Amino acid sequence: MTLIKINEIKCKKDGLCVMDCPAGIIKQADKDSVPVMIPQGDKICLRCGHCVAVCPHGALDHVNVPLDSSPEIKKELALDTVQASQFLRTRRSIRHFKDKPVTRETIQALIDTARFAPTGGNSQLLAWTVQTDKAKLKEMSDLTVAWMKMMLESETAKKLPPYFPRIVQAYEAGINSITRDAPCLLVASAPGYYDNGMVDLSIALSYLELMATAKGLGTLWLGLITRALKFFEPLKALVGLPENHTHFYAMVLGHPKFKYYRLPERKAANIIWK
Repeated sequence: MTLIKINEIKCKKDGLCVMDCPAGIIKQADKDSVPVMIPQGDKICLRCGHCVAVCPHGALDHVNVPLDSSPEIKKELALDTVQASQFLRTRRSIRHFKDKPVTRETIQALIDTARFAPTGGNSQLLAWTVQTDKAKLKEMSDLTVAWMKMMLESETAKKLPPYFPRIVQAYEAGINSITRDAPCLLVASAPGYYDNGMVDLSIALSYLELMATAKGLGTLWLGLITRALKFFEPLKALVGLPENHTHFYAMVLGHPKFKYYRLPERKAANIIWK
């Protein structure tokens, strides 16, 4: 069965699919011919869907990227530059959350959005480990602080960030600067053999947090837990990432406790023109 099917009635033979295919597996004998997939093209196809998306006539279908599951782009939903700029700048790192759970359906919807983030070679190798149990989240925070204490007592203590002691002291005083008492923690991860893993999961987490903002939710990237996960076996065992997933980053998700009314400024971009 060929991966690509072209409706010869709808096809206008404009060659757009031929020109845009990243893998170059679609060819057209001449301007009067219907495009076809090259022999063995199924072995190198990226399954990216460019061919389905670029055809304005709905003439091309793909077994792995079905036309019926690829909705048309609605021009009326497109953001203008002013709307896009404000939306991107409204994203905040949330450190105070309401004591309110995030539903499984909402988390699923956010991850479903994140799966559309680009991945190297369209590999789509990411996995999502989600924890919503309050006791387990507290235990993750406890173990992270235990690792921090261990590091502060080690020979490498002088090389640690200066805020480590302050965070440990605050935690012992009842201030959770690890998971921020958020109701949900998720870890995006990728197999260790995949060189582009950290890039892919970082983009996917960015997609997820932007959609979370649109849904009125907030997120925070968790550097401390992520760092502890690399070295502390008890925390690794508790989090339970997929086997051999050595690329990972953690994020918490929840309902922001506070609203924000302005768009704070940032440093000017450091651009090196050539």
